[in-house]
Amino acid sequence: MTGPGRPAPPAAATERVVARLRPHARRLLLPALLLIAVSGAGAYFFGSFDLEWQNWAVLIGGGVIVLVACVLPFIAWLSVRYVITTRRLIVRRGFFVRTRQELYHARGYGITVHKSWVQSAFGSGNVRVTSGGEVPVVLRDVPGAVLVQNALHELVAENQSIAAPYPAAPPPMQQPPVRR
Repeated sequence: MTGPGRPAPPAAATERVVARLRPHARRLLLPALLLIAVSGAGAYFFGSFDLEWQNWAVLIGGGVIVLVACVLPFIAWLSVRYVITTRRLIVRRGFFVRTRQELYHARGYGITVHKSWVQSAFGSGNVRVTSGGEVPVVLRDVPGAVLVQNALHELVAENQSIAAPYPAAPPPMQQPPVRR
């Protein structure tokens, strides 16, 4: 309650989005090349057969290949999102059935980065976030994994310093008993 002579309550710090991430787009390279190859082959072979059903079989077969090998991997890539805010880390997975995990920076957690040789070549990696006894959260194939790790370390340190702004007072020293 504010009024004359009463100070206003401190404004709560707003939560800001630091980064929005998806897995590295390298995963879509093979489906994109396959889409180009199937389109070219479909255009070349469609209309070259004498029977009409064979031409339609080429068209339908190409469509099935594009659906299974190009569209589904793209949807799977779109269904994973990592959001880093000033207060928490949010991991969303799934297209029809969604899973959402949140880790608050104030609780503190350990962060490790794992890179395969392919991930090192593209500057990505797996960021593993472990918090207490819970199941670790893995941000798979994140671009700029070391940068993400550094940002998470800074956010954890900042949130823990805000959560405990004053160090605890040391316990009073006890005097040894006096012998008489």
